[in-house]
Amino acid sequence: MATEWQETLVEKQVTYTLHLNGQIILIENVPARVNEETGEQFFSPSTVERLQQTILNQQEPDHFVQVPVYNYSNSAA
Repeated sequence: MATEWQETLVEKQVTYTLHLNGQIILIENVPARVNEETGEQFFSPSTVERLQQTILNQQEPDHFVQVPVYNYSNSAA
């Protein structure tokens, strides 16, 4: 018996994370369609283009955040 898979996508504002040249870049309030079951995010072509331009143009950030970094191989078992 085959199980029918029903995908539910909802429109949300998400934070896009990019690792570039050893830096973590965050872009907040990005429109995306998000799969409610898996959390997978889908972006429209125009949104992807705008994300690329924001990063390539090296616009002045709105603000900076500090994040802790842990090394998994150094953590206790």
